[in-house]
Amino acid sequence: MNINGLTQVIAHIGYPTQTFKSPMIYNPYFAADNINALVVPFSSQAPVYPEFLRSVFTCNNVIGALITMPHKVTTIGLVDRLTPTAQIAGSCNAVRRGADGKLEGDMFDGEGFVRGVRRKGFAPEGKSALVVGSGGVGSAIAASLAAAGVARLALFDVNAAAAEALAGRLKQHYTGLIVETGGNDPQGFDLVVNATPMGMYDGDPMPMDVERIAPTTFVGEVVLKSETTAFLAAAKAKGCQVQVGTDMLFEQIPAYLEYFGLPTTTAEHLREVATTEY
Repeated sequence: MNINGLTQVIAHIGYPTQTFKSPMIYNPYFAADNINALVVPFSSQAPVYPEFLRSVFTCNNVIGALITMPHKVTTIGLVDRLTPTAQIAGSCNAVRRGADGKLEGDMFDGEGFVRGVRRKGFAPEGKSALVVGSGGVGSAIAASLAAAGVARLALFDVNAAAAEALAGRLKQHYTGLIVETGGNDPQGFDLVVNATPMGMYDGDPMPMDVERIAPTTFVGEVVLKSETTAFLAAAKAKGCQVQVGTDMLFEQIPAYLEYFGLPTTTAEHLREVATTEY
């Protein structure tokens, strides 16, 4: 890749950065398609993040920022405008500078997750889903599943207040949706999702009781540390169809590219050129 004075930069901001996969997807695509752009990881901890985000966008060659843990929720209070999706999700994972110089925020995690399960043949319309984890990514997935037409949506988080707050936002926008909180029992659901960090480290507990997941249930994961986490391995052993965490990444990147005003592509092409490692 030829980096020069005209290179457009997308800042990838989070902490810690060792699990970041996006640079290994975006940058090989930019190189393969001769796009003069670059994704650069920035390790920013919570106390300095608000000031850092603002300072990044004082650089004219920064066209956007990818926001990841632990800053997705904080970011909604740092931008000037939010899309409805980001408002419902209560989190933001993409920021750009608007035509008037104001910072705009959106959320693509949920869209990427839903695109992925649809591609694998799971139609959310009329189905039941359990989302464990009501942080940034879990809230985004819940919001997108509601938009996709699920009939029943259960939310669980160890921080019960976070799940209740998400339920309230969903009910405001989707009055016909059955929303439940308070439990993470996966029995009887068509789709279950681990939207927590559990699985990022060896020895982490399971996010739910895998023994109570039916073989017909579709199981989704958001952890990116390994292609097949212990949770997904246990689900596959039961015969479940699964979606790995990186699928959500590949499916949402075309939407990100459009958002940042760059030439877009397909998830298939991104997989062909990616150099993702675990």
